[in-house]
Amino acid sequence: MIGLLPAKARSFRSLRPVDALPGLFDHLSALFEQGHARDISGLMTDEQFADEGTMAEAAVLILVCDRPKPSVILTKRPTTMRDHPGQVAFPGGKLDPGEDAIAAALREAEEELAIPPDAVRVIGPSDRYFTGTGFAITPVVGVAERKLAIQPNPREVEAWFEAPLRHLLMREHWTQRSAIWKGQERRYLDMHYNGFRIWGVTAAIIANLARRIDVEQLLDDGSRDVA
Repeated sequence: MIGLLPAKARSFRSLRPVDALPGLFDHLSALFEQGHARDISGLMTDEQFADEGTMAEAAVLILVCDRPKPSVILTKRPTTMRDHPGQVAFPGGKLDPGEDAIAAALREAEEELAIPPDAVRVIGPSDRYFTGTGFAITPVVGVAERKLAIQPNPREVEAWFEAPLRHLLMREHWTQRSAIWKGQERRYLDMHYNGFRIWGVTAAIIANLARRIDVEQLLDDGSRDVA
């Protein structure tokens, strides 16, 4: 399911628990735990481009919708925003005082898309990503198993859409590019999906997660089709 209309004109509904195929949360959790139990070198980062000083802590929610073909919710940021304007992103933002990454990711998802925190079964935090703009971002992976009604906040979300989990995690769907940024060569990943360009920070977070979750094992689960 892909939404291409302005944020104010759409709503989103996932499957009810009774309709959802069983096992996605448990299966994805097991693969997540296995992948994070091993050391992996060479994860993507832009830390080398950041100015000296303390990174601002932030978190994003990678929300997987439990359905026969699991999908991930993504947003497009308004061009008026100060940081990463117009880019495709996960719901997320800076941590408030006293918050951890999970609390911040759930709060931001509620503020941006009206997703109630109790609608998300959290699997856990993944690898922090350091941006060249001074953020240390913790991606939090969760599963939405029940009916939702997304109501985007137009101040923070210009549009939203879903992309298939399988499509995002498969490396062959991404193109590696490079550009000179701050006097250095920066390599990044790029994908065009149904009129949306996914690149930069969001693409790097997905690529790092793909190295933690074995997509072939995920696809080998005979109980569901994630094509």
